[in-house]
Amino acid sequence: MSLSILNNPASLAAQNQLGITNSSLQSMLFQLSSGSRINSGADDAAGLAIADGLQANISALTQSARNAHDGVGALQVADGALAQVTTMLNRAVTLATESATGTVGNSQRPALQAEYQAIQNEIDRIGSNTNYNGSPVFTSSPTQVYISDSSGNTTQLSNFISVNIGALTSAGLLGAGGAGASLAANGAITAGDNVTVGGTTYTFETAASLAAAKTGATSAAVAVAIDGSSDPLTALQNTLANLAAAVNGGSGAGTVYQSGGGANADATAAASGATINFSATPNGQALGAANIATTVGQGAEFNFLTGATFTAAAGSDLSTSSDAQAALANINSAIQIVAAQRGSMGATVNRLQSASGVINNQVQNLTTAQDGIRAADIPSTVASLTKYSILEQTGVAALSQANQMQQLVLSLLK
Repeated sequence: MSLSILNNPASLAAQNQLGITNSSLQSMLFQLSSGSRINSGADDAAGLAIADGLQANISALTQSARNAHDGVGALQVADGALAQVTTMLNRAVTLATESATGTVGNSQRPALQAEYQAIQNEIDRIGSNTNYNGSPVFTSSPTQVYISDSSGNTTQLSNFISVNIGALTSAGLLGAGGAGASLAANGAITAGDNVTVGGTTYTFETAASLAAAKTGATSAAVAVAIDGSSDPLTALQNTLANLAAAVNGGSGAGTVYQSGGGANADATAAASGATINFSATPNGQALGAANIATTVGQGAEFNFLTGATFTAAAGSDLSTSSDAQAALANINSAIQIVAAQRGSMGATVNRLQSASGVINNQVQNLTTAQDGIRAADIPSTVASLTKYSILEQTGVAALSQANQMQQLVLSLLK
């Protein structure tokens, strides 16, 4: 081997290897200090993309569990209020039974009626003043609890759990029958057909006409999508379900709120096959004999099975023995209504709690998967750190020796 002073290949090789070793050593130090195997895209680009996607799923699911917990909280507030309503209705049973007997004179019944009226006033107060997080609990508009892992179709209906508590009024509970009407579809619904419920007109639109309907900002109508299923019965049922969602202010598939979106003030709706059932709200009942649900538009696509007029519900009182007997039947019916409502809310609570349990299990498994991708293997990293520390020391020693090799040239000149 010849000696040269122009270049020092051994030194260059030692420098290159020392640079590689130092880079690896820094990587091990980063992993130990952060606890993460992936600290930049250069470490593992594919792994980084997967881990970040899993983290997004975990974040969405964690908040979804909180959403479900909040939904349970709102239902528990409502259930507690309804428990108190049941207690008051049981007291009303006592008052009505006492007023119904012939041994109570007309001079005593005003006192019974006064307490009965106080019970009704308190039910109305509970219905209007019970709040959760600043929002009224008893409302005809369903609350949609959103649950998602942030992937796929984030707007699909399966991402929502409807919490439908309903309105609470003494007239609704103790009236002599609520106002309502059932609407049946006689044939295929076509674009332009419409139904007026209270002060709102619901116009059916095809997919092609929905875009135009969305731009009609000056229209007072609410556009409702006509389902595009190839099966006529399925299309009809889904279209009526969209109408019910529009009336209730829910998130029905295909429903477009063109203006004035939200629950109808005068009625609620429930679709069942080719029929949609309307029930007057307290506001609708207050309209008396007003015709708050009519078909308008293009002909005989619809007909009302029970008439198109909502009649006001009669009140109940204990002023006479016969009135008390009638009121007693209404009170017993109200107790059953409240019990059924609490049972329905209890079922929703169980569903939300089950959903929360599933979500927590998903978060656990996704966190484990993400940890396997992103987290550093500490024992292996420590072993590598030791290796690269030793290599760095030997590299520095080798570089020092390589730099001293050219000093041998001077010995030839002595």
